[in-house]
Amino acid sequence: MSRTPPSRPLLPSEPTTGPHIGMIWAQARNGVIGAAGTMPWHVPEDMARFRNLTHGSPVIMGRKTWDSLPERFRPLPGRTNIVITRDDATSRELAEESAVPASSLEEAVELAKARAESAHRVWIMGGGAIYAEAVEKEIAGLASVTRFDLEVDGDTYAPVLEPQQWELAAAEPASGWSISESGIGYRFETYQRI
Repeated sequence: MSRTPPSRPLLPSEPTTGPHIGMIWAQARNGVIGAAGTMPWHVPEDMARFRNLTHGSPVIMGRKTWDSLPERFRPLPGRTNIVITRDDATSRELAEESAVPASSLEEAVELAKARAESAHRVWIMGGGAIYAEAVEKEIAGLASVTRFDLEVDGDTYAPVLEPQQWELAAAEPASGWSISESGIGYRFETYQRI
């Protein structure tokens, strides 16, 4: 195991027309991505990768994910923040906070594409139900996953990327784990829909 700094993101070649839809999350070995509205770990290298990949691109999230962001970071800077909610009062509040409300994942994707400008990708960033819907409806063609070498208790889980539908396109490191400055083993993986 070696301690390595975060590096350039591993992504397949960028699309030549319009933005493509990707999903991004971090998960423990047991598939946990969240616990009580928080991430049950602290891995600065994962946060740096998230910022690097999503900066300049629209991001789509559910209302609970939006609520889980510390207020000082809402909306996430350098990104159009699109939040899925079916509540009219919440939609008005989101607009006041400079986020773009959407009533469904499909509407959020259309809004994101319209606001992508020069971005090559739109990122779905949670939560669990939004990821599951994106996988089930085949909305996303790429998944950027940070895997952690630990198991934690939680209440929100990553979607299952079935091997007959998704293939591992890149991994860093290719085997084993990098070690975070917080002491947690991690690995960056990129999956493409087959």
